[in-house]
Amino acid sequence: MKSVTVSTDVPQTPEQVYDFLDVMAHHERFTDHYLTNWRYGGPACGIGSSATVTAALGGTKTDVTIEVVEADAPRRIVERNVSAGGRRVAHGTYTVDPRPTGGSHVSFTYAWERAPRADRLLAPLVRATVRRANHTVMRRLAAELARHVSAADGA
Repeated sequence: MKSVTVSTDVPQTPEQVYDFLDVMAHHERFTDHYLTNWRYGGPACGIGSSATVTAALGGTKTDVTIEVVEADAPRRIVERNVSAGGRRVAHGTYTVDPRPTGGSHVSFTYAWERAPRADRLLAPLVRATVRRANHTVMRRLAAELARHVSAADGA
């Protein structure tokens, strides 16, 4: 299946964005519109940090295990996602690039490595559903970054 990429521009520096994204527990704050019941494992941040969540998309619910498998501060974080009893394996990659005018361009790419037959047969619908959910993720990420950095500056 073709990957899905969404992005947003934020006023925070790449280092601020990366530091926020590096903490697995922060992801709950901007994805809980479709990822719920977060259970954390491994270290709080960095390679090996993980969570098992319940994903509710397209009228179905499934548990997904998310684990950070690559990290290149302050530019990139790669998560491996496994669900559907191992029949669905994908990678979610956050890329953070500095903007010439300041701030950061943040993109998230969801790329399927393996997908159940139903996902492949319904690929256009599956991709549209994932894109719509992740557009919301980017909008909510921007808002959470603003709150997080503002709170850190006030501390």
